[in-house]
Amino acid sequence: MNKNKLMLYKHVTENNRGIALIITLMVITLLVAVTFELNRQMRSAVTDSAMSRDRLTLLHMIASGVEAAQAVLIQDKNTTEIDSLQENWADPEKLNEYIAQVPFDDGEMTIYISDELSRIQVNAMVAYPQGKEFNEAQRDLWYRFIALLLSQLSEEDDFMKEIIEPNAIINPIKDWLDFDDGDAITGLTGAENDYYQSLDPPYSCRNGPIRHIQELMRIKGITPELFMHIDQEVSGISQFVTVYGAVAAENKFSFPGKININTAELPVVAALLPPEFMFLAPEICDFRIEKADNLYLNDLSSTTWYKNVPGCSEIEISEELITTSSDLFRIQCAARLNDMFMSATVIVFREKESESGKWYCRVLHWTYD
Repeated sequence: MNKNKLMLYKHVTENNRGIALIITLMVITLLVAVTFELNRQMRSAVTDSAMSRDRLTLLHMIASGVEAAQAVLIQDKNTTEIDSLQENWADPEKLNEYIAQVPFDDGEMTIYISDELSRIQVNAMVAYPQGKEFNEAQRDLWYRFIALLLSQLSEEDDFMKEIIEPNAIINPIKDWLDFDDGDAITGLTGAENDYYQSLDPPYSCRNGPIRHIQELMRIKGITPELFMHIDQEVSGISQFVTVYGAVAAENKFSFPGKININTAELPVVAALLPPEFMFLAPEICDFRIEKADNLYLNDLSSTTWYKNVPGCSEIEISEELITTSSDLFRIQCAARLNDMFMSATVIVFREKESESGKWYCRVLHWTYD
């Protein structure tokens, strides 16, 4: 009997030891899991904290870069009446010198300033404030511009099968912009509200000025390819067009549509020229930045300076289309810190304060890319 009790006690003891071992292993496993989870949460919190810190720093860097760019533009306005590629705001090296004065120990920042009036003002295609008829000078400009883009494509290109001639683009843009015309369709290729309501999903025709450049892709005929890149070598219209440029007119607004010939890119300069002289556009662009002994050689203050370019003396560009000054600029600022990158595009307008008479930059649009 005693022997049986002893054996039973021994068996129970061994079972208890086994259970204790299992419990111990379970506790250890739980502790290890908790430890790993706490470690993960701590590392995640540290990472999130670092990312939040870097993101905040990048925001400050972007804001400082934009302020530096505005300072450059204000300084420029106080020293010269014209705006051209010969000036500090258009010189990357000069801009880098300004950036070096921004007090950030870590990270990298770049700023780029371009003249918004170097672009074609799409809203100027219609004569505002009436908003009913074509601005004929702008219509002709657009015809030459679209024809130039299409001329760089082969007949076998898929894009050419959709867009046969410039009016297939120009007429729908005009109908998108105009109003008080009884929804009359322009030409054979225009499109008013009935067309857009028939789409899936349907939407309304603007019948007014375009507010954002992306809105162009809502217009009949303007495909993503035409908007961004027609092909690998031909840029789309978005690079050369702006929706800005409105000025006050009789308690309303108008879009003069004048392009700064001192800053316009090659395709825009070519579109300003009569078709038979388009081949001279590269010479005109080169003339603007011609240097000797690190000094610019050519005066760009007159709106007819292009006549001084060899071969251009007989060219006549409509005074309705060109200017040599601008107060509307695009600031692009990018910043990098550790593994984080941020960029912003800011449209500013230079104007005078009514009381002090000092120049400042009013922000029209600010977007983070």
